[in-house]
Amino acid sequence: MDIWSLNLRHLRAAAKIAELGTVNAAAIAVNLSQPAITQALGRLEMQLGASLFERRHDGMIPTQAGEILAPRIEAALAHIRSPHVTMSRLRAMLALAETGSYAGASQETGLSLPSIHRAVSDLALALRRPLVVRRGKFVITTEAGTQLAREFRLAQVELEAGLSEVAALRGHETRRISIGAMPLSRARILPAAVARFLARRPQVRLTIVEGSRAELVEPLRNGTLDVMVGALRDPLVETDLVQQPLFDDVPAFFARSGHPLAGTAPQAADMARYPFTLPPHGAPLRDSFERYFAARGLALPLVPVECGSVMMIRQVMMGGDFLALLSPDQVQVEIEAGWLSELARLPGEFARTIGMTTRASLRPTEVQAEFFADLETAARDVGVKA
Repeated sequence: MDIWSLNLRHLRAAAKIAELGTVNAAAIAVNLSQPAITQALGRLEMQLGASLFERRHDGMIPTQAGEILAPRIEAALAHIRSPHVTMSRLRAMLALAETGSYAGASQETGLSLPSIHRAVSDLALALRRPLVVRRGKFVITTEAGTQLAREFRLAQVELEAGLSEVAALRGHETRRISIGAMPLSRARILPAAVARFLARRPQVRLTIVEGSRAELVEPLRNGTLDVMVGALRDPLVETDLVQQPLFDDVPAFFARSGHPLAGTAPQAADMARYPFTLPPHGAPLRDSFERYFAARGLALPLVPVECGSVMMIRQVMMGGDFLALLSPDQVQVEIEAGWLSELARLPGEFARTIGMTTRASLRPTEVQAEFFADLETAARDVGVKA
């Protein structure tokens, strides 16, 4: 089942029962009558196909399903914050922010155009702030609308995680992990972790999205991705994210086989005479490149081609005398094939830290925690083999 058939007020009631221990106390807390909250709980349990509480004379005791779902509901409500938000308003706002038009939101959700208009307008009125503005045929979210959509997306993630874990208790594996893969992670650590994880959990769905950090960081922050694996940032500017180091990587300078510098053990001044292809400014490799030459009192080499794709970098190097600064892991196949030649390793102080980045608010599901542990194991293996 998806979350859209659920009622936020009923979910709030279930969370209060878990917190306070009785239907009567929960009814007072959510401003519902005792019969209404009992009926709401019954409907919710019927939808889930699982009992959330054991009914006892001295109160309500959460079942395993209740212990899983209640914290997820609390986390979702913490993102939603306002009691004026209903599930239909949440869904309409998310769809409008993602599609950029009322027609697109209607098509995505199956709701009528008037329903989308009314839901977003009522939400803006209840929150007392404009959420979207029109730009011709399209609508764009205001600053408040963008932030609200992000919070709503994180609430959706929490509820979906809760439903999937309750379904897993009944033998229906619906859990999934979305992974953002930065260039270096795709070389060894991520494939090793995926293989290890799927050997135990073949029914869990993994979605791997490749890209640079700039392309992956917003999907991570808004809940589309669960984890991002690659070079860490120091300092980390996004206060809603946290980083966990996995291993240190020492980059090296590379050239095509047959390059004038290949096999010559070149010095920094020798390499500075040639053009480079590198990731854009702000990437750890680019920072290491600039610090390396600056520390030796040399003018920075020309960088006519900025690119983060190893495949593209390889082709640029093969077609001329370009040099590149890369992790040996990233071009292991090219080295073994004899296409590229390592010129020199950076000194150890230029090592970059590879790790995983998650939202600070993330409460890992059971399978997410297992996958993170597999990433740590794969990283240890990389360190042993390096």
